[in-house]
Amino acid sequence: MTDEWSSYKGIGKYFDGGHHIVHHGAKEYARGDVYTNTAEAFFSLLKRGLTGAYHHVSKHHLSQYTDEFAFRWNTRKMTDGQRMAETIAQIGGKRLLYRDS
Repeated sequence: MTDEWSSYKGIGKYFDGGHHIVHHGAKEYARGDVYTNTAEAFFSLLKRGLTGAYHHVSKHHLSQYTDEFAFRWNTRKMTDGQRMAETIAQIGGKRLLYRDS
């Protein structure tokens, strides 16, 4: 689901569900189950977090920052305790390494 930006044309072939468009230019923001509000809310959270908390993000580590915010988004309806348990469950056997590229 996207807005009508021309660069999105043809992407439906890459998704099983096809491509559905809302026409923001025509003041259409939702049509039944077709809307972009969830994606816009996620990117708003990501942008606020990056500028408000981290101030600068290197291209080298961008995927780690986006993974962190995806985890925050996907666990937003959990309690703090549930989120902590989920975090601990995922860290087994992992090390955070910093390497210059």
